[in-house]
Amino acid sequence: MGPRRCRLTLTAHPPEVGNPVPDRQIRLTPASGIRMRAVRWTWQDRVPAGSLSLVPGREGIGKSQFACWLAAQVTNGTLPGSMHGQRRPVIYAATEDSWAHTVAPRLSAAGADLDAVYRAEVIADGLLTGLTLPRDCDALGDEITARGVGLLVLDPLLSAIASGIDTHRDRELRLALEPLVRMADRTGCAVVGLAHFNKSASPDPLNLITGSRAFSAVARAVLAVARDDDSEDGSCVISQAKNNLGRLDLPSLGYRIESREIETDDGPAEVGRLVMVGETERNVRDILAESGGDPEARSERDEAASWLREYLIQQGGSAKASDIVKAARADGIAEATLKRARKRAGIATTRQGFGQGSVWTLDL
Repeated sequence: MGPRRCRLTLTAHPPEVGNPVPDRQIRLTPASGIRMRAVRWTWQDRVPAGSLSLVPGREGIGKSQFACWLAAQVTNGTLPGSMHGQRRPVIYAATEDSWAHTVAPRLSAAGADLDAVYRAEVIADGLLTGLTLPRDCDALGDEITARGVGLLVLDPLLSAIASGIDTHRDRELRLALEPLVRMADRTGCAVVGLAHFNKSASPDPLNLITGSRAFSAVARAVLAVARDDDSEDGSCVISQAKNNLGRLDLPSLGYRIESREIETDDGPAEVGRLVMVGETERNVRDILAESGGDPEARSERDEAASWLREYLIQQGGSAKASDIVKAARADGIAEATLKRARKRAGIATTRQGFGQGSVWTLDL
């Protein structure tokens, strides 16, 4: 005869007379009951699907053009990631720019399928207004699911936060952001919010995001952007500043804003269009450090610029780039620092010919 088994039954005590039945209950789920899933990427390794990503940077640097570029890639199914080869709709919520004069023309210039990009608005009490978080999260999630939307752009994210929420207080801001994150997870849609840098000096992009630290804490990925003043064509750089779901050692990408003519109902119009120029050794953290956030980095660049001017004067005003880099390395100056100091030193670069490298010339 085997051992006797006892059955344990838990019986909740009835509420005391005069005490209401609680409307909150604790629910415990064992980890074995959780369905594990692999991370999916809307943009491979950079923008996770079903999560919130931030794109912060200074004003006038092309963040909105980047969002339009991203939207165009999603509607055309050309973005490397889980949706590659699939044309997916995009919901775009913009509050700072005119749709007729700015947003729609930028989307057109980026090559987006305009039939697949939806402007997000809310009709409340007969009035037309913008999205309000967290109030509109559930309804927005229903639309995303019904239409199979792959990307939601909030341009900027701050403008979608309900006016009664203090975005500089961590706990209050989470009341708006956490329902948005749950909606993204439920629908599998990538949410990309644009954000501005504040006016403080720091080499850390996460410390520069305007508002509470909750913005960067709740977001699973942050792609920071900055203008590279040392570049010859005035291009900008986008770097992975945070990546909770994947690699952080991703190469930075360079881009520039070019003018493109599009047709409108009023005739031709010139519109800014983002063009990716490939990987770059520069990154946003270094650019921010050089522009005022890190005195040590500025000092290194200034010293490299002085060394470079003196070296070229000794060489008669010009020398091969390979010889300069070799001499600088012998004096303890890194090649990256030397290249950043080139503009400050007033150096012009010319190509000698295929396979012969370039020559740096000092403007005497």
